[in-house]
Amino acid sequence: MRLVIARCSVDYEGRLKAHLPLATRLLLVKADGSVLVHSDGGSYKPLNWMSPPATLRVTAAEDVSGTLDEGVVEQWTVQSAKTDDRLIVNIHEHLHDSSHELGVDPGLIKDGVEADLQRLLAEQIETLGDGFTLIRREYATAIGPVDILARDAKGETVAVELKRRGDIDGVEQLTRYLELLNRDPLLAPVRGVFAAQQIKPQARVLATDRGIECLTLDYDAMRGVDDSESRLF
Repeated sequence: MRLVIARCSVDYEGRLKAHLPLATRLLLVKADGSVLVHSDGGSYKPLNWMSPPATLRVTAAEDVSGTLDEGVVEQWTVQSAKTDDRLIVNIHEHLHDSSHELGVDPGLIKDGVEADLQRLLAEQIETLGDGFTLIRREYATAIGPVDILARDAKGETVAVELKRRGDIDGVEQLTRYLELLNRDPLLAPVRGVFAAQQIKPQARVLATDRGIECLTLDYDAMRGVDDSESRLF
């Protein structure tokens, strides 16, 4: 991973147009080809980015003299390989530039409750519906493991993403899995189920819009420590 801190302006051109005026920012160039632009705020989300696959072309100011704004010393052009979209970074001053080999990441280790939810749902796969059968837990894909892969009563493949609290990021994650899995003729068609103890309204709306079923899980009932049928509320 390459880390660059620079005074820069950023423009996104393509289906959408966006502009970030001159300021000091962190530029991340990842091994997968993605480039992300961060500020010192806004939590973990970048201000703008280009997802892989993409190519980065770095041009010195003297090589494009007369076409750059005054003060620009270097221009980055990040071109998407799938669309005409591109991210243009005009650098006015380099403050830091370093590269680091991170190696292969072992992936996210889920906390106790989330891991237990996955195990319990696999053991109680009928929670998804009558006639469901388990294919496997942690089904490996090129972009990460799908929590649960199952088949419904019709024999169709179902991908399940599990969260303690379901938000929009979880729906986006499942959407990426579904896009990839549906390219496999041995699995397609694959539909999705977004399962969580709590699902935020915005996440439920997005999931429904994308044809993803939402399922609220009762963790205590699944563990057998709470009789939901005998409760007054």
